[in-house]
Amino acid sequence: MNALRLFIRNGRQIRPNIRPMSAQAGPLVDLSVDDEGIATLTMQRPPVNSLNLELVQEIDKALDEAAKNKSKGVILTSSSKSVFSAGLDIMEMYKPDRKRVELFWTSLQGLWLKLFGSKFVTAAAINGHAPAGGCLLAMSCEYRVMVNGKFTTGLNETALGIVAPRWFMDTMCNTISRRQAEVALTTGKMFTVEEALKVGLIDETATDKADSIEKCKEFIERFDTIPPLARALTKQKIRGDALAWLQKNRQADLEEFLTFVTNPKVQQSLEIYLEILKQKSAKK
Repeated sequence: MNALRLFIRNGRQIRPNIRPMSAQAGPLVDLSVDDEGIATLTMQRPPVNSLNLELVQEIDKALDEAAKNKSKGVILTSSSKSVFSAGLDIMEMYKPDRKRVELFWTSLQGLWLKLFGSKFVTAAAINGHAPAGGCLLAMSCEYRVMVNGKFTTGLNETALGIVAPRWFMDTMCNTISRRQAEVALTTGKMFTVEEALKVGLIDETATDKADSIEKCKEFIERFDTIPPLARALTKQKIRGDALAWLQKNRQADLEEFLTFVTNPKVQQSLEIYLEILKQKSAKK
């Protein structure tokens, strides 16, 4: 079965020619489009939508499909009941294969450029925890609705001894005030739903996933009377500096990541972290 399954609820079927890239039994993402032309892109890589190479590539392809079919907008969400995305898959960085980890990072760069700079409207229905890379995906969208609950979100890399890449930081500075972003980034702060709403990290709260998706659709529909080209160009100008920086510095950013991920001390830290996760899992 293809790792990516795309379908449209009004009866039209889309079956792209994509070779399987994951050992997962089912598709990694699901893209459905309603009668209003609004697409919902659902990440479904159990248990926590960790962003590995294959999931990153499938989200990227789904965005291409949404653009190809001239979707009015895209809502990014999760099939999990408690996690939007746990962020980057640590196994992509632990004892990495050089070629694969290079492809992983360049694919992540490409996905961010595509999502952050998309011409169509984007919104995130955050139905669970969204740390690190999960927060990045949500912030890359234009609007965020988070389900009420004991969920948290934020770029918490410094708490793990990691420095977030420049474009992660730029994304947060595009979402909340620079001062709030500086404090959050340097302290590795994870925001509760209430805190995220207060600082503008999210725009609305919702009672459940269905409610969050509905509110995202309402946001997308606000643009029905706005000329699409003017809207898209305005968005891309506002986000232009951040986009231009990564486009100009992709190779330098890759080399910085490779230097970091191959550092023996970093590998040792990752090994310790994996052992902690293993012990937690054994206790369940």
